[in-house]
Amino acid sequence: MNAPNHDILIVGGGGAGLRAAIAAVQADESISVGLVSKVYPMRSHTVSAEGGSAGVIRDDKEDSLDLHAFDTIKGSDFLADQDVVEAFVKEAAEELIQLEHWGCPWSRDPDGRISVRAFGGMSVERTLYAADKTGFHMLHALFQTSLQFDRIHRYDEWYVTKLLLNDEGAAAGVAAINVRSGAIHAIPAKAVIVCTGGGGRIFPFTTNAAIKTGDGMSMAYQAGCPLKDMEFVQYHPTGLPGTGILMTEASRGEGGYLINNKGDRYLSEYLPGKMELGPRDMVSRAFVHEEKAGRVFDGPYGTYVHLDLRHLGEKKIDERIPFVRELTKNYVGIDPVYEPVPVRPVVHYMMGGIHTDINAATPIPGLYAAGETACATINGANRLGSNSLSELLVFGKRAGEHAVQTARETKMPSYSSLEHMAVDEEERIEKQLFKNEGTERIADIRTDLQTTMDAGAGIYREEESLKATCEEIPRLKERYARVKVDDSSSVFNTELTAALELGSLLDVAEAVAHSALLRKESRGSHSRDDFEERDDENFLKHSLAYRDADGGDPRIDYLDVVITRWQPEERKY
Repeated sequence: MNAPNHDILIVGGGGAGLRAAIAAVQADESISVGLVSKVYPMRSHTVSAEGGSAGVIRDDKEDSLDLHAFDTIKGSDFLADQDVVEAFVKEAAEELIQLEHWGCPWSRDPDGRISVRAFGGMSVERTLYAADKTGFHMLHALFQTSLQFDRIHRYDEWYVTKLLLNDEGAAAGVAAINVRSGAIHAIPAKAVIVCTGGGGRIFPFTTNAAIKTGDGMSMAYQAGCPLKDMEFVQYHPTGLPGTGILMTEASRGEGGYLINNKGDRYLSEYLPGKMELGPRDMVSRAFVHEEKAGRVFDGPYGTYVHLDLRHLGEKKIDERIPFVRELTKNYVGIDPVYEPVPVRPVVHYMMGGIHTDINAATPIPGLYAAGETACATINGANRLGSNSLSELLVFGKRAGEHAVQTARETKMPSYSSLEHMAVDEEERIEKQLFKNEGTERIADIRTDLQTTMDAGAGIYREEESLKATCEEIPRLKERYARVKVDDSSSVFNTELTAALELGSLLDVAEAVAHSALLRKESRGSHSRDDFEERDDENFLKHSLAYRDADGGDPRIDYLDVVITRWQPEERKY
């Protein structure tokens, strides 16, 4: 095939990637965009977001941009950069209206206005929704809008393995495997935007799809870009035991209760002002306390509590959260109209990611990132539910528009200047994964990685177990060097992609564990048994994890949090 090249190359075809692509082609009528995705875009993980997207659009809810900003900053345990949050809340409202114009079928009140529902940590109802399939409908609207632009060229089922840099250290394209043919290609570009989602698969029990292996984070990390705030991993309080399937926060936003084995709404002890609508980190920790007190149920997949929706009634469940009913009936044989649903905390989201500024730019010239793979610093130590879908719209757009500015000022790299890098990458993969004499299995290493991350970097953490995890990861990397891919076929070699994804998981896990070990405080989702208080004097800072080129432990640096108007205070609800 002819060598593809585009002014802007976007890696990842989910919500952030599609929004970036649309923004880029709308900003400049001459811009060509390549959209590379390891899956068909409508299979991106954005599709599985359920509950809603936050924005200030209703004037009858005593809401304001300042209140949305404060809720976000307080929810972040004051680790969010406040200038970025202020820009975010303003543009979130604009983006949600834009999505309405592009055909997203928001749920409506009887008077025709867009509906809003309550979400954890929000002072008022401000979460827009499309029943409980919000991500599905948002992604449809974005994907269908992207189809009207013939300057967006899609490369579905291409797996990007490496970010290519020019002699000046700027992004110049990527090396990618065409999964359908097995061939590795260099794709030149004047700017690259990474929108590949999170890396929750470093843990064994997660809502994340199998494709969420931190590929973009690893790619940037390998190229010398720091990963920011990686110690902050969000547990969602209500996952189905065994499967990890999410019972959306909308279940509680619509009035569902969390009940222990005594029949009590136990959150009255922990979050009396918010109850089930407390922030996710606090509600998840409350479960652990109930577990230690013996007030949880035991099941084949561990302990759990009940999510009780019965009092909502069949009509409201079918109207507002029909997908919850569908999932529970299909996966656990329970109809929430008549029975409570077993739930337990589950790894859901990474607040950390590729270090970006307010315009989605990374420290590497020409490289941008948006969505969960990026850390634009609006989420800090704990993300409020329904901010993430708005975030990918706001920063996807910013990434697209600012990448256009870079593309206008940058000369297109020649294919020949990158071709040898793609050849080197092909030889690396061939030597490392096909031509070695190793006997290690991908699944064994992945399972051991998930086990050590769960033991050391779970809901509660302490020095000894974190050190054990940090010491185990280099051993897993040594084993990874002895992985052999037995499938020698070129076409749809899923064993090869699984092996490459495992490399990404190891990079992400390394950054998470080492960042967590050095943050000697408790803040948001990062809870230390040995440092139980928040320490603003020493840790009102973002962590930056830099990869060690010689294979040693990452270097952890720190960056001050931007405070504009809201001084840190004790976080109470």
